[in-house]
Amino acid sequence: MNGAESLIRTLVAGGVQTCFANPGTSEIHIVAALDQVPEMRCVLGLFEGVVTGAADGYARMAGKPACTLLHLGPGLGNGLANLHNASRAQVPIINLVGQHATGHLHYDTPLTSDIEEIARPYSKWLRTSRTAAEAGRDAADAIVAARTAPGQIATLIVPADVSWSDSGAIAAIPAFPSPTQPDSPSIEHAAAMLRSGLRTAILMAGNALYGHGLAVAGRIAAATGAKLLAPYPLTRMQRGAGLPRVDRVQYVLEAGIEQFKEFRQLILIGARAPVAYFAYPGKSSEFTSPECEIHTMASPGEDYVGALNALAAALPLRGDEATVEKAERPPVPSGEITLPGLATAIGALLPDNVIVVDESMTSGRGLMATTKGAPPHDWLVNTGGSIGIGLPLAVGAAVACPDRRVLCLSADGSAMYTAQALWTMAREGLRVTTVVFANHDYGVLKREYSYLGVGSPGRRAAALFEIGRPNLDWTLLAKGMGVPGTRVTSLDGFGKALRAGFEAEGPTLIEVPV
Repeated sequence: MNGAESLIRTLVAGGVQTCFANPGTSEIHIVAALDQVPEMRCVLGLFEGVVTGAADGYARMAGKPACTLLHLGPGLGNGLANLHNASRAQVPIINLVGQHATGHLHYDTPLTSDIEEIARPYSKWLRTSRTAAEAGRDAADAIVAARTAPGQIATLIVPADVSWSDSGAIAAIPAFPSPTQPDSPSIEHAAAMLRSGLRTAILMAGNALYGHGLAVAGRIAAATGAKLLAPYPLTRMQRGAGLPRVDRVQYVLEAGIEQFKEFRQLILIGARAPVAYFAYPGKSSEFTSPECEIHTMASPGEDYVGALNALAAALPLRGDEATVEKAERPPVPSGEITLPGLATAIGALLPDNVIVVDESMTSGRGLMATTKGAPPHDWLVNTGGSIGIGLPLAVGAAVACPDRRVLCLSADGSAMYTAQALWTMAREGLRVTTVVFANHDYGVLKREYSYLGVGSPGRRAAALFEIGRPNLDWTLLAKGMGVPGTRVTSLDGFGKALRAGFEAEGPTLIEVPV
């Protein structure tokens, strides 16, 4: 067994069974090994940003890592923007990055680079395999590192000669480390805050926002009157009818300050205190008032669900009672296209158990309100602010959950960063309905320009925010990559296209001029 095969077989033995790949010459022996291990599903991406973003979406929904296969330093570099997002999402990913054969490096050929330095900013664990005999053990260590709470990016660099040399062996997988439990004084202080009668919010992240964690949080909120909140850059949240209500922190600074002004206490579970994404002249970046006490009950990487269980045990809860969202849907709208009308249509038609991937920052601001009473669903968003995550995230979520529908909501500007993901959707037959809000602008940048107090943009400045001249034709772009696309001109047409997308057996795209 050569090093490459021992690497892949160890990954499979450790539960890593999906590889999002864009390989090159230095990874050919790993590609050949994938041929020998049918238990590993291989999904090709035409750009490394699709590969890394898909691995992020997969991890969010599967709860375990996929691996990526990337070509040398430039290939890794192409994927870094979505690795930035994944690092902020705190999800497990294993990057396999090829390297030149050890004896070839001294020639300093055109693709030679310092791969470790490229990987270091977004890799909590980083190693270069030295021999074929060690490759399996390296893969096992990468799995453990990636699955260390709350979830980490592990990068293993594999020289070509390590891959092709014999003496490889499948390594045993060590036990995954359990997250640490917050200490008792931290739990007791949070319980005292909730008993105080002061207006209190609980800001949660990670697995506190779905499954058992969300259920316990709902009971705590019902018993104490606390408000449940999720960060604006949330990784995954379950929401909808019958589930505890969790409001998302606002993005705009003034809206965030307004949202938090009533609270005198804030309990953090895996989250950080809310602040603005950017600094603005003469304005504070903090959402909370100086009088608000902020208590970190569970730090990032600690056991969020265990902390909630302990907090519930320290409080007088009334059985399994929780305040949940009512099953309420708005009526299906008709008439001309408006942003409120589009949000209403999505709220009216959202299927049960759908996964919503939302990168519609400007056009989608009304979506959380109109979908709160829809059937239960998951909501995934951009966690790191590097745009171009939406379409790849949808690919990964669909691969992880083939029995579920995915609705991807994207702006036209961000979708262009990783439009190649449409090709992967078509190739894999993924049931993703992509809605592209085509405003032909970087709309959020226009708002930020005015917000920073530098006046109205001049002709040259405005041109940097506009992506028309020529306008993008998303129906043709989608068709060219094998995805049926339609452009709608009314809310009636949008509703019809949305229903058709949810019923299709493969991907579809809807372009909405806004």
